[in-house]
Amino acid sequence: MKYILFAFTLVLLLAGCTGKNTDKVTKRNYPSHNYRYANIDTALLKYTEKDYVPVYSDIYHQDGTKRFLLTATVSLRNTSMVDTAIILSVTYYDSHGKKLKEYIDKAVILSPLESIEFVVEEAENRGGAGASFIIDWGAARYSKQLLIQSIMIGSYGQQGISFLTEARVMNSHFK
Repeated sequence: MKYILFAFTLVLLLAGCTGKNTDKVTKRNYPSHNYRYANIDTALLKYTEKDYVPVYSDIYHQDGTKRFLLTATVSLRNTSMVDTAIILSVTYYDSHGKKLKEYIDKAVILSPLESIEFVVEEAENRGGAGASFIIDWGAARYSKQLLIQSIMIGSYGQQGISFLTEARVMNSHFK
């Protein structure tokens, strides 16, 4: 009877194995959103802006030598009810100003009241406590319609942390 129970348990365990390596999941940095890309003649944009967004991919804790890794979500929200915003570039930099990643390679159309987000995953440990995004965008007319925020969150054991930062305009141009 013992051998039958052992054989049955072994069959159940083996049946649960798929033989696939589940560690090789394709990672996306675009959460559940279908972006609308477009070829835009930037000369037609009457207003352009460059924004700096502070992002903490980790923060230091305890004695300052230990790092607490965080997931960062950069949220771009078109606050206009009538005007479209055009996202021209979304670039991620580390604490030393070294470019780490271009998140888009073509302009993205952001309709009125639409929002999109970009994620720096928790496992990304190159950005550091001084990481940032530079976001270039434009519109057909002068408008301060884009709200850009970064939300950081992390947990370790029973300890959790979350906080928010907002973008700062580096420069803007109105034609």
